[in-house]
Amino acid sequence: MTQEILAHPWFGTWVAALIAVPLSLLAHRIGGLVLRRITRPAPTIHSMVVNCNAAARIVLPLLALNVVWQGAPDDLHFIGNVRHLTGLLLIASTTWLAVKAISGFADGVLAQNPSDIADNLQARRVLTQTRVLARTAATVVLVAGGAMMLMTFPGARQVGASLLASAGVIGIVAGLAAKPVFSNLIAGLQIALAQPIRIDDVLVVEGEWGRVEEITGTFVVIKIWDERRLILPLTYFIEKPFQNWTRHSSQLLGAVFIYADYGMPLAPLREEVERIVKSSSEWDGRFFNLRVTDATERTMQVRVLCTAATSGLAFDLRCNVREGLIDFMQREYPQFLPKMRIESEGMQEQRMPQPAQHA
Repeated sequence: MTQEILAHPWFGTWVAALIAVPLSLLAHRIGGLVLRRITRPAPTIHSMVVNCNAAARIVLPLLALNVVWQGAPDDLHFIGNVRHLTGLLLIASTTWLAVKAISGFADGVLAQNPSDIADNLQARRVLTQTRVLARTAATVVLVAGGAMMLMTFPGARQVGASLLASAGVIGIVAGLAAKPVFSNLIAGLQIALAQPIRIDDVLVVEGEWGRVEEITGTFVVIKIWDERRLILPLTYFIEKPFQNWTRHSSQLLGAVFIYADYGMPLAPLREEVERIVKSSSEWDGRFFNLRVTDATERTMQVRVLCTAATSGLAFDLRCNVREGLIDFMQREYPQFLPKMRIESEGMQEQRMPQPAQHA
């Protein structure tokens, strides 16, 4: 029995494989510990090393096995199939390793730029660029890995040659079919580099107010103020206009409009606005004023401007000012609230000048 095993054509290859796999696992263990210790001062690289640990545990043994199979005699039974299978597994695991490295790099960058702070404009810029570019890079790696695996099959290469030979109409059809994919890919790169929108930006899109909750490789998720979600393709933000309230800063100038009768004195209104605004915690202390901005045949339009640090605080501040002014007018000057004047014919006759009486 022992002689038969020793005489088997695969015996030397098996022994080499049994030695190579444990050695590769040992190298993974030692190398992982060394790399973790060396990269601690560099958080981004350290995050990549930690994230790649599981994938590297598979890549190194497969790489060792691939070296063993390549060194085996070509006349071994099934050696071609074994080499092909190991090569496919190695390509798949290497692709996984590259994706994990990209993800780890992104996690390291984001960890150094936390977005849960008050002034997070720079952090949100980095967050958007990192997420979009990381997803784009991961998509490219996955496509490249899948293409490399397909190219290992002779049939796939023959199909590719046949397609190239008749690439006239097929190329046009494939180009039209792939247009949305490439459009979103290019739009994603434009958004990452030019950054018309960022994660957590406040937008007004399609008549809806909300925040950018997520940017994927194909679409953007807008969280509407009432907890709904608006899903839009990436190309929308390259081709169509929209409002971005936090493009350069989250500070906003809010406006409140009140309509009052012409008899309403403005000085008490200005004093009340000053009292309301300065007592509101939402006001950021930058600016406020009151002006009459329009006059109709029935009422005058009074506008109050006030500033806040964020759009949410600006909305609350506007509500406070509006409610406070209405309450003030109802309490102190109810006679000057907007009203409709209707005069009867008798009152009009009384107001008309009477003809002079001659003796």
